[in-house]
Parts: sequence; C-alpha cells; structure tokens
Amino acid sequence: MSTHTTTPPGTFDARQVKQDFPILQQTVHGKPLTYLDSAASSQKPLVVIEALDAYYRASNANIHRGVYWLSEHATALYDEAREKVARFINAPDPRSCVFVRNATEALNLVAYSWGRANLEPGDTVVLTLLEHHSNIVPWQIVTAERGATIRYVDIDHDGRLRLDQLDHYLRTERVKLVGVTHVANALGTINPVAEIAARAHAAGALVLVDGAQSVPHMPVDVQALDVDFLAFSGHKMLGPMGIGVLWGRREILEAMPPFLGGGDMIREVTTCGSTWADLPAKFEAGTPSVGDAVGLGAAIDYLTALGMDAVRAHEREIVAYALERLAQVPGVTLYGPTGEDRAGVVSFTLDDIHPHDIASILDSEGVAIRAGHHCAQPLMDRLGVVATARASFYVYNSEEDVDRLADALQTVRRIFGPGA
Repeated sequence: MSTHTTTPPGTFDARQVKQDFPILQQTVHGKPLTYLDSAASSQKPLVVIEALDAYYRASNANIHRGVYWLSEHATALYDEAREKVARFINAPDPRSCVFVRNATEALNLVAYSWGRANLEPGDTVVLTLLEHHSNIVPWQIVTAERGATIRYVDIDHDGRLRLDQLDHYLRTERVKLVGVTHVANALGTINPVAEIAARAHAAGALVLVDGAQSVPHMPVDVQALDVDFLAFSGHKMLGPMGIGVLWGRREILEAMPPFLGGGDMIREVTTCGSTWADLPAKFEAGTPSVGDAVGLGAAIDYLTALGMDAVRAHEREIVAYALERLAQVPGVTLYGPTGEDRAGVVSFTLDDIHPHDIASILDSEGVAIRAGHHCAQPLMDRLGVVATARASFYVYNSEEDVDRLADALQTVRRIFGPGA
C-alpha cells in the first residue's frame, strides 16, 4: 500500500490513497473520473486485485474436501480470511462469522432461519423508516407467514430516529426483534445502535444491525455495541463483489436451523434425515466463494493499515465540506442530519430537476453519483420525494472531488435554466 511520509500519524492523504486504485486513474467522457458512489459499491485497491489474481493463479481449489496440498492451502486462506473479519469487528469467536454473498443474504438468513423458527402470531418486529429494502422485504414475507406484525420507527425533521416511538413499541407490544441500520444509506444518519440495543434487550428483544454502510467507514465493535446480529458486504469496503458476512452471537446461531441445505453444511445424511455441521459450516452450504473471501481479507488488511479511526475522521471532514459547498449551489436541498452523527453520504435535490437527469449530466462531466430511491422507498415517501441524487465518499475522495461535484451541478443549472 502506498505511504505518504508527510501525513501526520492517524491520518492519510486521500489524493495519495487514490493512487492505489487503478480504476480511478482513467478519464470518462474526456474528464477525470470523480467516483462518488461508494455507498453502492466501493472501488478496489491494487492489493485486493492482486490478492484475487494470486489466489486464482496459485491457490484455487475446493476447500474442506481435499487431502491434497492445494485444497489444504486454499482452506487455510479461507479460514485466515474469517479470522481477519473477526478481528476487524472484534468478534469473540471467528466461528460466529458466517460468509454469505452480501449483506442482503445475511439479513435474509436471519429472517428465514431465526424468524421462521421464533416468530409467532402476536409477535412484533420493529424496523425503522431508514432501512434498506433488504432489511424490510424479508421481514414482510416472514411476518406474513408467521402472523406477526411489523412496526416502523419514524424519523424527525433532521432524519434522526424517534427513539420515543421505539420505547412505545417495546413497552406496549411483544417485540421479538429490532432491526436497524447502523448508517442510513440514503441520508447518512448514524444511529445510536448501542443505546437501541440496551433498550431492546431490556424488553427481551434481539437486535439485528445492518452494518453495510458502517463497517467500511468507522470502527465497529460487536461486543461494545452489544448487538445480536451484524450484517455487512465486502464490496462496500474495498473488497470483491460476491462476499459478505453475518456475525451472530454463537448461542443464537447454534439454535437456528440451517438456511440452505446441501454439501458442507451436514454432519451426516441418511435416507431418513440429516444432522448439521458445527458453525460456521451449518450456514455455508455448497462451494463457497473462496477467492472473494481472500480478497476481502486483503481489503481488511488495507483498511486496517489506514486505521479505521482515520477513515472515520477523513469522512467526517469531507462530508462537512460537501454540505457547506453544496449549500452554496442555488436550488439545492440537502437531506439528513448535520453534526457528528452524519456519515459520508449526501442526498440532495436540485430545483425540480429529476435526479436521473442530474446524474446523467454529471456523468458527462466525469462525476459518478447515484440517483433514485436508493432501495429506501418508505423513506422517500416519508421525505415527500420520488428520488434524490446521492453523493457518497470514501478513503480515495478529497475536497477536490467535492469541488468537481459542485461545479458540475452549476452546469446542470445552466442546462436547465435558473429555477428549473
């Protein structure tokens, strides 16, 4: 990984970090690429690309099944990646870190395994209006099957959760689980997960956290948060697509039935029935994505070298600059909180111009953002908009990228005309 000798300890130079990312060295439509869509998927540093290449060149084999050297070596690499994940989130036992394809699959695993086994008629699952569809739709399916109910915690005018509503549901209903995003993907709100967990546990409920937007961007410690499940994706934290993690308390995971059936998740199969393998194999049926796990391990090494406190400090600075800079663009409306509970996501609208038109013109200027409902349609309904434009920042973004975004928005206004 690149180093920058003049950078103070505990910080990094985003312009220097950017040099580690081959894809960011290109031009788009004749303009330097300004990538501001890391909340959807981050770019990959060369060390991750090289780790994937090295695995497939020299180590590729099916794991846990072969007694030959190549299989045993691939198995060791896979297990080492799991250990890196556990250290990264301070999980007490690597065996409680289950590899899945992405955070969506992790959330579905909890809903279909734990939910179907534990929810009964009259039970309640509490979610929030900040949730990604991945933490809404599975619960809608499972609660409909089981005769349970979903309640949603509203937000205030700044985009922060109404915890008084959470308290009301915990006090008046039989809440079995609270599902909450750590960082809202559309607004950047950082939710007080540890406080929510304490309140939920006092009422006898479990806590499932969608960490897709937090684990890549700030220190996350599952023991300090005192939650029961944490889901996150590799592709949002500099790793490959196709790999994610579900961490769960070991005693809860051991009590849950399998999610998928097949090879590697069994202890014994007879014509009369089957018994299950120990964790984490019970939830990892079939041939896993070993190369992607290795790539995730390389991404964790990269982020660890940067320092997650430094990653968070950098994003806090750049989002503050972005909020200030974009507020100077006439016609821009910004959404979400300001202050320490704001992550590196900025959603906005510009006059009456559709966000898709904004994103299309920005693309012609080499600026890549996301436009749409961001898989958060209930939140869009709550905000009274169909969609927003969203710029999201990461370790390779600098104030120069924010300036390019702001300048490109002026181009959008010139094309559509003032007050469009």
